[in-house]
Amino acid sequence: MAKLYPDSKVEISGFLARHYEFLLNLVTARRYRGFISRVIRDMEIAPDDRVLDLGAGSGYNAKFMTEYLDHSGMILGLDVGEEAIEQFREKFPGSDNVRIERRRVDRELPYESEFDKVFTSFVFHGLPHDSRLKLLENARRSLKDEGRFYILDYGDFELSEMPFFIREPFKLLECKYAFDYLKRDWYSILGEEGFDVVDSKRYYRNFARLLVAEKAEP
Repeated sequence: MAKLYPDSKVEISGFLARHYEFLLNLVTARRYRGFISRVIRDMEIAPDDRVLDLGAGSGYNAKFMTEYLDHSGMILGLDVGEEAIEQFREKFPGSDNVRIERRRVDRELPYESEFDKVFTSFVFHGLPHDSRLKLLENARRSLKDEGRFYILDYGDFELSEMPFFIREPFKLLECKYAFDYLKRDWYSILGEEGFDVVDSKRYYRNFARLLVAEKAEP
C-alpha cells in the first residue's frame, strides 16, 4: 500500500510493522514497556471511560488501557495500516468493548461527543501541519464536554541543546515534519483549536511529553 505521506516516518508496513513492538523494546533496552505503562497510568483512565485511540497501531497501548477499564468502558482504535489492524484484532479476539476501524485520523470522522478521552501516541509529529489541525478538530468533535485529549509525542526541547547521542540519530532518522513540530507552540495552537491545556507530563528529561488538553466550552 502506498504511503499517504511519503515524507513521513510514522506510516510503517511490512517487516517493520510486523515486528514493531519487539524492535521498540530492543532499541530502548526493554524500557519502552515501562514507559508506556507510566503514560497510560498518567491518563487516569476510569473504569467506564470511552477512549478513542487515533493511530492505534497494533494495539500495544490499548492493551495497557484495558487494565483500567471494566465491562462498561470501551476503546475504539483507528489506523490505516493493514498489518497493524490485523495485529490489533489478534490481541482482542471476540472483544465487545475493544475494537479497531480502518480510518484516516486526518480526515473527517463520524463521531460527535462520544468519548471521555482521546489519545494519540507519536503520530502528531509525523503529519503535515494542516493534517495535525484536522486531527485536533476530530479530537475535539469526538470528545464529550470537558473530555480530555492526550498527545504523547516529543517534548518542547531545542534539538541543538540535546546530547550528541540523541541529536544526531534524531537528525538522521526523523522526517521533516518532526522538525516543524518542534518549532511550534502547541499550548497556543491547542488554545486556538478549542482546548485548554491542563497538564504536561514529561519523560526522559523532556524528550517525550504527554500534553493533557481539556475540551473548552464553545
